Amino acid sequence: MSEVPPALERLREDWERALVVVPHPDDMEYGGAAAIARWTGQGKTVAYCLLTSGEAGIDSLNPDECGPLREEEQRKACAQVGVDIVEFLGMPDGMLEYGLPMRRAIAASIRRHRPEIVITVNFRETYGGVMLNQADHIAGGRATLDAARDAGNRWVFTELLDDGLEPWSGVKEVWAAGSPNATHGVDVTDTFAAGLASLHEHKAYLEGLGPDAGDPSEFLEGFARQTGQQLGCAMAVSVEMLPLQLF
Repeated sequence: MSEVPPALERLREDWERALVVVPHPDDMEYGGAAAIARWTGQGKTVAYCLLTSGEAGIDSLNPDECGPLREEEQRKACAQVGVDIVEFLGMPDGMLEYGLPMRRAIAASIRRHRPEIVITVNFRETYGGVMLNQADHIAGGRATLDAARDAGNRWVFTELLDDGLEPWSGVKEVWAAGSPNATHGVDVTDTFAAGLASLHEHKAYLEGLGPDAGDPSEFLEGFARQTGQQLGCAMAVSVEMLPLQLF
């Protein structure tokens, strides 16, 4: 008998601003973009911060050519889900290292955008079972979680004050999409198509995966329907919710 997956709680939606912090172009499009479309449709403001430009992501393209191409594809993907604020921090794709420089850069972005919710990718060792996570996701996600707290501390990264970036302690929660420790979900039944359209904007990347990569539409729909069963709707996205404020 197969194990019944645990039920998920519905994510809070009593917020106005969110910041997505992910290592690569396409990270949020593999499932999470449908949730972004839901929230921008509610009138919420969502900005994206990309740690890298994904320049090492296509084997057949030199990074100097690949980076600008993938940045443009990410902007088009964001437009599909109502996001027009996209920044790239220029860190080296495939070589992200957890540490103070990354925490500082992400904390600066959080201070610039002043979100109530920070959204990142799964930073656990695996996606559940033996499916290993990617090193950039682990380093970037962990740094994002810590930077969400750093952003509110005046005496951490004091040089940010010289840049006019005052502390921001307004982040209530960090949400990690695709985590095997998912606790919450969001109904994307009405916005799944927009999320899928955002993924399809990564044309060069998807083509670079080759013909054996499979149909991303089928892949995403299967996960969305499975998660929907846990949330009690047709299609959903799951996240691990990590509270920064307990009151």
